Amino acid sequence: MNPAVAFTLILLSLMIGSGVVSASWGFTLGRQALTGVRQPEARPSSGTPVSRDGATTGQGSVILLSEDEILQQVQARINGGGQ
Repeated sequence: MNPAVAFTLILLSLMIGSGVVSASWGFTLGRQALTGVRQPEARPSSGTPVSRDGATTGQGSVILLSEDEILQQVQARINGGGQ
C-alpha cells in the first residue's frame, strides 16, 4: 500500500472518530443543560382577562391602548420611573 494513501486513511479515520466523540459530548452537554426545562403551557392564562377598569372582558375581546398612553409609559420608564 502506498504510504500517502495509508496516511490519508489514518487522518480520515481520526477526523471521523473525533467528529463522533465531539457530537456525542455536545449532545450530552446539551441534554444536561436542558434538564428541568419544560415546554410552556399552551394556554398560560387560565383565568378570564380583566381590563384596566376592573371589568372582565368577553372571550376573544381585545384591549386597545391609546398610542399617547403607551408613549408616556415608555418615556416614564426611560426617565427611570414607572413600573
